[in-house]
Amino acid sequence: MKIKKIIIRTKTQKYQILIGPHLIKNLTVLLKKNSINFNNCLLLIDRNIPKKNIQLIKKSLSNKNKKIYLHWIKATETNKNQKNIEKILKVLLKNNFSRQDCLISIGGGITGDIGGFTASIFKRGLKFINIPTTLLSQVDSSVGGKTGINTEYGKNLIGSFYQPKLVISDTNFLKTLPKREIVCGYGEILKHSLITSKNFFYFLENNIQDILNLKSPSIEKAIFESCKIKKSIVQKDEREKNLRKVLNFGHTFGHAYEASLKFSKKLNHGEAVLLGMYSALNFSFKKKLINKNEFYLILNHFKKANLPSKINKYFTVKNLDKILSFMIKDKKNNSEKINLILLKKIGNPIINNHYNKNYLKSFLKDELNN
Repeated sequence: MKIKKIIIRTKTQKYQILIGPHLIKNLTVLLKKNSINFNNCLLLIDRNIPKKNIQLIKKSLSNKNKKIYLHWIKATETNKNQKNIEKILKVLLKNNFSRQDCLISIGGGITGDIGGFTASIFKRGLKFINIPTTLLSQVDSSVGGKTGINTEYGKNLIGSFYQPKLVISDTNFLKTLPKREIVCGYGEILKHSLITSKNFFYFLENNIQDILNLKSPSIEKAIFESCKIKKSIVQKDEREKNLRKVLNFGHTFGHAYEASLKFSKKLNHGEAVLLGMYSALNFSFKKKLINKNEFYLILNHFKKANLPSKINKYFTVKNLDKILSFMIKDKKNNSEKINLILLKKIGNPIINNHYNKNYLKSFLKDELNN
């Protein structure tokens, strides 16, 4: 299959996203084509990545003039913290990395966030290459240069905007994922259709099962179209001054849900965002922003794809104050009110909708009782 290519052009960086199978076998060739050179390279690797894939990458990078170092991490939301950043920085400093050297992240969104943030602060900027290995990271977190770590006060509250030199989305990695991870990635694909394109939404409607079963060419098209959508938004608003906020549809609710559960395995990031999208959709309908036909069309899509939708599976009324405390701390807020991204119709989101805590508490209470 021919490699699909997307070129991202921001004010700070121009780089390619490459999408297709068997890409890691030709890593050196891809780096050369993109004029990426280095003497030292740190591979930052999620422990869940099959070792045979890492051996392929090492073999592809092997060169007597290059030194390759490996650093494995347990990629969980609770490990996405300052302590682990410091461990990686020590490896770079101990081995005398320079700005001309490289950090390659191999894993999902957590690994990419940690790798990108470390690269951004090491000597004020180390070359960074992202090899996303989950569907969620291939369609979302690997595109646009957002990096960050979590704190006890909330998710991604410390971070930077730092664009990679190259993104390599090898679709062969997806075959190693459990179904739960595929569903999480599909949620972001669905989000991209809801905020920008009714045509893309209908493509998903007609190809749900093929995408969830990773069948070609549907899965490659879904990844490609998602990345194209995010590219168009990021290029116009790299640092989330206004337009890029649409990408947070469902995230204000979702981030609060996962933070309330202390980032436990009970609810992972992709599932939390899906719950958040469902809440944002219900809130849009409650505010009479979206019409009945489109509202139920999207709800039925959730059912067809068997996507997480009911927050009462994870929470009770006792959790409301904690959820709201995290929503108030959301980084998109610039007042005491909570900023939500809502939906007027498929392809037409509305940003900067501000609501007070008590109003949202009443809404969430109703959600829990449904």
